[in-house]
Amino acid sequence: MIYALIAAVLVAVDQIVKYLVMTNIPLGEHVPFIPHILELTYVTNTGAAFSIFSEHTWALALVSLFMSVVLALALWKNLFRHPLGKLTLTLLLAGAVGNLIDRALRGFVVDMFNVLFMRFAVFNVADICVVVGGIAAGLYYLFLMDKLEPREEAPDDNTDAEG
Repeated sequence: MIYALIAAVLVAVDQIVKYLVMTNIPLGEHVPFIPHILELTYVTNTGAAFSIFSEHTWALALVSLFMSVVLALALWKNLFRHPLGKLTLTLLLAGAVGNLIDRALRGFVVDMFNVLFMRFAVFNVADICVVVGGIAAGLYYLFLMDKLEPREEAPDDNTDAEG
């Protein structure tokens, strides 16, 4: 299945970037990436977005595991039949699995992308997948699903039975 391959590639990219950051940037240090826009900053996060629930890494790992299973089932069961809808679920799945790996193996999530032109949380590739996939899935469901998903024919209630 192409969507499983896409998810696997995105998880691999996430984990490779995290590995490169951990091995090449000291914890808490910054490396220029895109001048005046983005730098790489090695930080760890035991919580979720903006470090909320930082004392509950195990609970976040369970939520990530649960969501990974739900999203994999949604893809497998064709919750969305159109490729665009499936891609949104694939992005969400890749993000959930990428951060689940960190929480399960390290006890924290490795973050590295630091936006310089505004105050924002440091984030990673998995976070990008979750945010883009979540927004895209919401937009798909609200505005495109009715137009792109094939409609199932309702069974014909009119029977020719005489009686």
